[in-house]
Amino acid sequence: MRSNLLEDDVRTVLSEALDSEDGSLTVVNPSRETLSELVSVLDEHEEPPAVRLLAEDRALKDEMGDFIVASTAADLVEADVLELKILEDVPNHSLLIGSESVVSLIDAGDAVAGLTSDEDAFLDDISSFYDDEWDRADSYSLRTPAMSRVMDTLESDIGPETAADFEGVLASLQTARGDGDGLDEVTISLLVAAKNGELLYDISKWGEDIGLASKATFSRTKTTLEDMGLIDTEKVPIDVGRPRLRLMLGDERLQSVDSDELASVAQGIIAS
Repeated sequence: MRSNLLEDDVRTVLSEALDSEDGSLTVVNPSRETLSELVSVLDEHEEPPAVRLLAEDRALKDEMGDFIVASTAADLVEADVLELKILEDVPNHSLLIGSESVVSLIDAGDAVAGLTSDEDAFLDDISSFYDDEWDRADSYSLRTPAMSRVMDTLESDIGPETAADFEGVLASLQTARGDGDGLDEVTISLLVAAKNGELLYDISKWGEDIGLASKATFSRTKTTLEDMGLIDTEKVPIDVGRPRLRLMLGDERLQSVDSDELASVAQGIIAS
């Protein structure tokens, strides 16, 4: 990228930076919005360059608290497209360092500027400096399972209908945090399991096996959703041991909606 950019949003700047880079790209101190947009743009790019991401620990934790961002990032890490490390000494600037140029990102409110330099000496100096920073930095460990694993195992262990509903709910959400800004992954799992009449034991075992959340977390969330009237349960006798619980949608407003409306209706009930 050899010219300055002025775009409406950071996503466009990132897309152009990725399109113009044949080698690897080092992203330094991105804003939270830039971090999440980078994961999304990388995921959609047909042949993305390898990206090294140096970011503040707090920013990484905040953005990886969104299941959609974290699980997509985990897929990119497994594909050797993305590496994440913690930036200890946080600079005032945000940079995209490529093989032929350096772009400084400036958020101007209604626009995002990418100020570009391809001066050889400057590029060499800043590349060398952040290569050293990269070597010293600690890796950031993602604890969220990759989206591909979530979907594959949900389909094979629980069923294709539940997997399709899970995907439909995620597609309708901008974030999946569970903090009032989107339902979290455990709540979504329980709602789509209830929509399909699955057993609490099966969905919670699946979630614990893939590292989504513990059985205890599934049980607590089930109780919360039950208290809110979003789901009901019925006992299912088994040959040996205590009866298991079948999940069902509780509120009749949920029972008649498709998966792409399930989240919005559930959030409306929670807020009421």
